[in-house]
Amino acid sequence: MIDLDSVVSHSPDIVTRKTGNEYVLVPLANNIADMNRLFTLNESGAFIWELIDGEKNIREIVERFTEEFDIESETATRDVLAFMENMSNYLIIRL
Repeated sequence: MIDLDSVVSHSPDIVTRKTGNEYVLVPLANNIADMNRLFTLNESGAFIWELIDGEKNIREIVERFTEEFDIESETATRDVLAFMENMSNYLIIRL
């Protein structure tokens, strides 16, 4: 269960490529890129991705997200938690 105190890190089975302002996440299977399962992140997703470091908890990420995008804390919390749930479901992040 993901909550605001959860600390997340990138999965070691994901390769990240930045192209311009966009991130492309490439899952690896047996150290081979699975090009059929690419994930692209928009600006807000890329911002969250950059903050995931295995040290910050989600509450800290929400605070930074709120400041960066000048949005209400409730909206930021909902958006960041939804992003984390989605990434966790695809095994892109680890708790």
